Formats: sequence, C-alpha cells, structure tokens
Amino acid sequence: MTTSSQIANLAGSAVTTRVSLHGGDLSVVECVELADGRSVVAKHGPQALAEAGMLYAMAKTGTPVPEVLGQTQGIILLEYLPETPPSAKGWAALGRSLRQMHDSQGDTYGWPEDYAFGKVIISNTQMTNWPQFWAENRLLSEAENLPPDISKRLQTLAQRLPEIVSHDPPAALLHGDLWGGNILFSDHSAYLIDPACYYGDPEVDLAMLTLFGRPPASFFEAYGPLRPGHEKRRPVYQLWPALVHLRLFGAGYRGMVTGLLDSLCA
Repeated sequence: MTTSSQIANLAGSAVTTRVSLHGGDLSVVECVELADGRSVVAKHGPQALAEAGMLYAMAKTGTPVPEVLGQTQGIILLEYLPETPPSAKGWAALGRSLRQMHDSQGDTYGWPEDYAFGKVIISNTQMTNWPQFWAENRLLSEAENLPPDISKRLQTLAQRLPEIVSHDPPAALLHGDLWGGNILFSDHSAYLIDPACYYGDPEVDLAMLTLFGRPPASFFEAYGPLRPGHEKRRPVYQLWPALVHLRLFGAGYRGMVTGLLDSLCA
C-alpha cells in the first residue's frame, strides 16, 4: 500500500487527509488533501504508469483529461476535478473532443504494450489487418476461459469478421473503455478518465458508449456523421466488453453475450 510519505514526496507537500474514491480493478483511487491547500487524486497499482502514458497520449490530441501531476513506479498523481451533473453542453463537448481524438490516427492497430481489465488481459499486438486484430486480440483472446458453447460460436464468428467489419478503418486513438462511469462532467466540460487506449476503429468507442445506455442527441450532433453501416457493425464491437463482463462478473452477463451473438448470426 502506498504510504502518505510517498505521496508527499511526489506532490511536494505533506498529506493531511486521504479519502477513498470509487475505483476499478486496476488501481486504488484516493482523494488526497495536501498541506499546501491542494486536492489531488492518487492512483496506485501495477499499471499506473501505463495509464499515465495513455493520459499523455490523449492530452496531446486536445482531449480533456485530468492532468498528470506526478508519477513514479506504481503511483500517479492526477488533477482533482469537481464533478457536476451532465448537461446538454457537457455531452456536446464530449462529442467534439471525442471526434478530435478519433481524428488522431496511428499507422497500425493496437498499442505498444498490453493492458488488463482485472484478470482479463487486453492483448494489443500491433497489426495492419483490422479484422485479424479484432478476432485475435479481442474476441478470441479469452476463448479458453469462456463456456465451451460461447467459445465455439466466437470461433465461427471470427472466421466471418471480414464480412462484418471494415478491412482498414481509420486507426483512431481510442479511449478503449468508454462507458458512462469513465466520463467526468465538470461544469460544461467532459473529461475522459480511466483509459485503456489503443488504435482501432473509432466505432469501438461509440459501441461501448451505447452498450449500457444512449447519450443524448447533443452528443451525436457534436460528434458528427458516422460511416455507413455502423449499425450493423455495432454488435460485434459491443461483444468484446460483454465478454469482459461475463469473465469478470459471471453468468449474469451470459444473456447479453448470447443476444449479441444471435444478432450477428441472424
């Protein structure tokens, strides 16, 4: 566990209070009050430095993210942002910034290093063939840990991926885990937090964002037009986070997985 002295050394000020915040499987998250009057967010975990690198990459595109204030092995300090309820202006700001981030593109699909959602490894082996990337690094990456009937259906679907997804969509910089809990609205801005970045089809982020709900019209109007056929591709991109939930949280997500598979095999 990170000590207050470690945080103080990184922040350049003594720690007065530490309060736990909601976090994920990767890091312990705290709001830290410092003797100099500042509030910062401390995240500590085995992949904290990888997250810092992703935040830097997103920030370079102009995407609003918490500023990385300091980092050392296993710890990052982030700007504290007061959270406010989402508004139409906030959703529109998210649409514009997400489009700007997606317009930042790489030469290959993937990321220089792997990542993880808890016990689920996110393989980011870089490739130039998008259907191959989505099949090998996403749909089939956990096949041996899934129920045999679902694993078999995924094998079949993987063979059909070139018929479903584009062969060479833009290799956009993705947030990689874009659901409502990873959007922090502050005033009329929207900040992206807890990234799992890699380069891939921009529709991946949009599919994740609509898996458990639907943003208001102001978001889609600000984001701009989508490529033809995006509705047909959405289920195969939603399938990956559904599989992650099945692995992490159990059989309660089996219905979501089989429903998406049914829609893709209809």
